[in-house]
Amino acid sequence: MEGHRKVELSEALALGPDWRHACHALLYAPDPRKLFGRIPMRFAVLMQMRFDGRLGFPGGFVDAKDSCLEDGLNRELREELGEAMSAFRVERSDYRSSHIAARPRVVAHFYAKRLTLEQLQAVEARAPQAKDHGLEVLGLVRVPLYVLRDGEGGLPAFLENSFIGAAREQLLEALQDLKLLDPGIIAKLKIPDSK
Repeated sequence: MEGHRKVELSEALALGPDWRHACHALLYAPDPRKLFGRIPMRFAVLMQMRFDGRLGFPGGFVDAKDSCLEDGLNRELREELGEAMSAFRVERSDYRSSHIAARPRVVAHFYAKRLTLEQLQAVEARAPQAKDHGLEVLGLVRVPLYVLRDGEGGLPAFLENSFIGAAREQLLEALQDLKLLDPGIIAKLKIPDSK
């Protein structure tokens, strides 16, 4: 992750007022279904196509009017994903990591929130009515958490897309740490242990 450095939350929060804070969240839910009746889905994981053509996670910059990082994140999630977000709240307990970039002096905070499949489907269904849909957010996508027989289709092909900032690394780390991937897929992809 060139130009980015992982830091503890306390260090990130202690940075001066000339630093901006952005918060993003991976939303996921258990999904018991099978693709073509044989490939286990395991989990549904949401990402979004951004205005710049890159994949990323929903969220954005925290404003001075936000009382904490999570208030800013939840405000951004409502703007980008719509009113289905009012059924739950991303909390400090969902926090995963922080990365800083010297230029343009931005701290990116990353969260992961487990939902029910019904909650996640409600977010997907109502997102087109969100304030920022079609502007900042061009659409939602689910991450394929499987590898097809050819060894290229599914997650390997998905990872070839263009991701914003640390989003690709955050995705891989969360998939492994939250045990959202079958261990066999981790071995096939040669994902290094994030510990």
